[in-house]
Amino acid sequence: MTDHQEPMIKNVTLSNQSLIGKLNRWQWWVLVGLNIFFLIVGQAAAVLLGRFYYDQGGNSKWMATLVQTAAFPILLIPFFLIPSSKEPSNSSAPPSFKILASIYFSLGVFIAGDNMLYSVGLLYLSASTYSLICATQLAFNAIFSYFINSQKFTALIFNSVVILSFSAALVGINDDSDGPSGVSQWQKVIGFLCTLGASALYSLLLSLMQLSFQKVLKKETFSVVLEMQIYTALVATCVSVVGLFASGEWKTLHGEMVGFSAGRVSYVMTLVWTAVAWQVCSVGVVGLIFVVSSLFSNVISTASLAITPVASVIVFHDKMNGIKVIALLLAIWGFVSYIYQNYLDDCKARRTRNNDSESQTGSLS
Repeated sequence: MTDHQEPMIKNVTLSNQSLIGKLNRWQWWVLVGLNIFFLIVGQAAAVLLGRFYYDQGGNSKWMATLVQTAAFPILLIPFFLIPSSKEPSNSSAPPSFKILASIYFSLGVFIAGDNMLYSVGLLYLSASTYSLICATQLAFNAIFSYFINSQKFTALIFNSVVILSFSAALVGINDDSDGPSGVSQWQKVIGFLCTLGASALYSLLLSLMQLSFQKVLKKETFSVVLEMQIYTALVATCVSVVGLFASGEWKTLHGEMVGFSAGRVSYVMTLVWTAVAWQVCSVGVVGLIFVVSSLFSNVISTASLAITPVASVIVFHDKMNGIKVIALLLAIWGFVSYIYQNYLDDCKARRTRNNDSESQTGSLS
């Protein structure tokens, strides 16, 4: 996941300068490095453990969906331990409980559906192929941000969309001979389409989340970011539990555990550590939002998608044939174009803020 369990907040500016300003330079870098480590390792470990679950005999798509959000109580640790800076609220009245509940419920249901699509994709694809397709979420994010969040569609963003589309197309035509055993060509097509659809839905959720912060919540503190993640994960977890029982897959779980190639204890630990890994990733993303910025967090979480295919080659000995290597290079090219555009936007925003502060200082003097 890719980063599809991460807090889906983009371009959120947090008023945490007073807290971060208390750290000296090396402490700040240690904190940033620790959060980057959580994000990258958590995401890569979760995807690899998800693939291991299927390889060893696991077959419950709803269980694979459930573990992606089930460990959300871990997020309560930073929620209570890390103080959130107080940001002045807008003059408008805060949204009612009914509105907040409807937002969290709707987004949580969408997240559960998105996680199910990702679970189906990982069931039918190798970890490396799955991760390369997930990289297309950047392209979808640019498109949805243009229509929903009025983000400009620059030449660099357009280049990123085109390159990432070519990367996904190459993965789509690849025969994926190193894929899971016993998977037919038609199932591989289903896996490709589900993963691609999940990436598109996740990007749509990103834009809707940003829109809800701008238009409804109108509050951008660290605690609100975590609250959004916790409540939507709670709803997604409940939906996954309902799906697990409604589908009847719960009846097969004991048989899965007994027949798990690595053993019963390994079966339980695989599910537990997969759930923990997703939330460790979430802690890393939220931490980067708090310590640096949401832009930096989004860039790191997206760029880390390129690490999972390499990790899958090392762990599962996935074959990186010529087509996959080209697709990976194209994905990196797309990442760089997208990141550079965000860098230019950030520099422009900084210059604007500096000019505004200078003009205010001049007027006061």
